[in-house]
Amino acid sequence: MPWNRIAIVGIVVSALIAGIALYYLQVYAYYTPVAGDNARVELTSVVTGEAEPIIFDSFDGIDSDSSPIRYRACFTTVLSQAMLTETYVIKDDAEPRVAPSWFDCFDAEQIGADLEHGDAIAFLGTENIHYGIDRIVAVYPDGRAYAWHQINACGEVVFDGNPAPDTCPPVPESQN
Repeated sequence: MPWNRIAIVGIVVSALIAGIALYYLQVYAYYTPVAGDNARVELTSVVTGEAEPIIFDSFDGIDSDSSPIRYRACFTTVLSQAMLTETYVIKDDAEPRVAPSWFDCFDAEQIGADLEHGDAIAFLGTENIHYGIDRIVAVYPDGRAYAWHQINACGEVVFDGNPAPDTCPPVPESQN
């Protein structure tokens, strides 16, 4: 009888340790702060179609090597929405992705609601920052701004295992 109890306790403790480790790995382990040259903000010009740096301040960002869609950033800009809408590509299908709870400057649900109601405007930051992934930047009238990575139309097709449409850039060898 005592061996059964020891085995049960061992299984429960092992499951608890595995659960804690899994939670830590999902929520904390792979994120790193975005700093230095990586702490840049770019928007895609309507004239050139190229991403151009914009003025920003108070940048706080996180990213992860484990997935190209884990990028999140919060910052401010002095550029007005009026100037931005005339100069940069607007992104109508922007859907912010939820950030870890400890990265509390980024509230995806609120940003998403504000985009739907027109309280913020989303712009194409950098198209194909990683193949099939675009950086999106949402800007509020008061200068608050948020950025995240979102799968684009080419990525949706290729990541599902289908060939890229003719309108997409060539798929890198590492994606094949």
